[in-house]
Amino acid sequence: MKKYVIGLDYGSDSARALVVDTETGEQLATSVKYYPRWVEGKYCDPAKNQYRQHPLDYLEVMEDSIKEALAKCDKSVAQNVMGISFDTTGSTPALTDANGTPLAMLPEYAENPNAMFILWKDHTAVVEADEINELARKCEVDYTKYEGGIYSSEWVWAKVLHMLRIDSSLKNKAVSWIEYCDWLPAVLTGNTAIDSVKRSRCAAGHKALWHPEWGGLPPEKFLAELGPELVGMRDNLFTETYTSDQPFGKLSAEWAEKLGLSTDVIVGVSAFDAHMGAVGAEIGLNTLVRIMGTSTCDIIVADEKELGDKLIPGICGQVDGSVIPGMVGLEAGQSAFGDVYAWFKNVLSWPLQFLDDKEQAKVIEDKIIPALSEEAAKIPVEESTIVATDWLNGRRTPDANQNLKGTITGLNLGSSAPRIFRALVEATAFGSKAIADRFLENGVKVDSVVAIGGVAKKSDFVMQTLADVMGMPIKVARSEQSVALGAAMFAAVASGVYGNIDEAQKAMGQGFEKTYYPIKENVKQYAEIYKEYQKLGNI
Repeated sequence: MKKYVIGLDYGSDSARALVVDTETGEQLATSVKYYPRWVEGKYCDPAKNQYRQHPLDYLEVMEDSIKEALAKCDKSVAQNVMGISFDTTGSTPALTDANGTPLAMLPEYAENPNAMFILWKDHTAVVEADEINELARKCEVDYTKYEGGIYSSEWVWAKVLHMLRIDSSLKNKAVSWIEYCDWLPAVLTGNTAIDSVKRSRCAAGHKALWHPEWGGLPPEKFLAELGPELVGMRDNLFTETYTSDQPFGKLSAEWAEKLGLSTDVIVGVSAFDAHMGAVGAEIGLNTLVRIMGTSTCDIIVADEKELGDKLIPGICGQVDGSVIPGMVGLEAGQSAFGDVYAWFKNVLSWPLQFLDDKEQAKVIEDKIIPALSEEAAKIPVEESTIVATDWLNGRRTPDANQNLKGTITGLNLGSSAPRIFRALVEATAFGSKAIADRFLENGVKVDSVVAIGGVAKKSDFVMQTLADVMGMPIKVARSEQSVALGAAMFAAVASGVYGNIDEAQKAMGQGFEKTYYPIKENVKQYAEIYKEYQKLGNI
């Protein structure tokens, strides 16, 4: 009997449901649905770095995408779906009431952005992140030490504290919080009560200061010292966490009926998109997987015994089992990657808003990045006299600092748009090298590099520049849906089709479609320009 699983990938703009044959990894059908309220630009204020998403967006696209994907398959497929697993962006938390309900699901908070899920790239909590870091330095135990030693405004405790400080209307109801990678499987299984949710090891370990060394989350004393708003919240949270090879529960009767599936379908414990994407890209020991989109997330796994008690400074956490159970998952990344190119495109396309023919304006706008890439690729490396930093959305790694700003230096009257674009692409590549160097400098081997995501698939120019700057071959995963495929692999393990992730990867992995090899002469030249980048950023 054929067995199938569904991987659900929740990105920044949309959710994707992928139906996969567990025997071969064949991707039978997919469906992509955009968050309706998000598309309208609701609840966000980019000028203030405020990005919020309504929980109803998540539920509506979940139902629509799963049903549409299954409708594209033979009717027998739905009858033989064994498991469902999610990946989501993160840290993307929401405050909840005593029942575990995100506040925005309550009528009185339905239009309040502060009651909604706070998207990973929301940077409104910079002050609170600074306070967490300052307090951690004073404590006998540094609760940030397994998260690179620097807490970020992109992460849950900073966001929760900020929301409670700025919005007194939340205080009477908000007694806990939940990451949306934990909320979605809770909804599907009907286990939304605070004490019923199986919390993701990945989310808790990388973003919530969870670690077994201090008994789970930081102690009440630490949280209370951060602010009276957090007093008592720890009692309404969790101690245990679970790896994503574990079942969360079975599909509830309500959702089984909605989706046309059986109540025997296992819903797996979820994780963040980059971590499951790395699994879908067939990550192994000492393989650096780069998920390259609007931002990047860099994932590598290390042997627990080999890593020992070594702490890697300035990364986004090292957590046992956050990627592959039994190995330590290490995370890093760039707060902006494709967003850097999109910003420059938006600057250049600003006059197009005044055209009466909006269709013509859209056609022109869509040609900007391809045209820039084509012309920038013609410029010899030795003519790269413009040097930029890639921190237009702050810096995630190395050494998180969301107060940083991007820069472009070395401009003159001959600095054309393609030359500036080339400098921006090089800056994102230099930022990538800084991440790899941080791992290498601290004894973490990087034996190979694998890239997934939209940028990796679309831009030869960006990928070749990256290979030249990093001085390493970069393989591009064949699957167009590596992240959702990773979720599907975990669903296959959680539902018992495979005994572990290694077995699932070997059976369901799709291999690689292309390798970018560094050009020897370019590597030498970029090594010198990289020194200028380091001086500029004082890295």
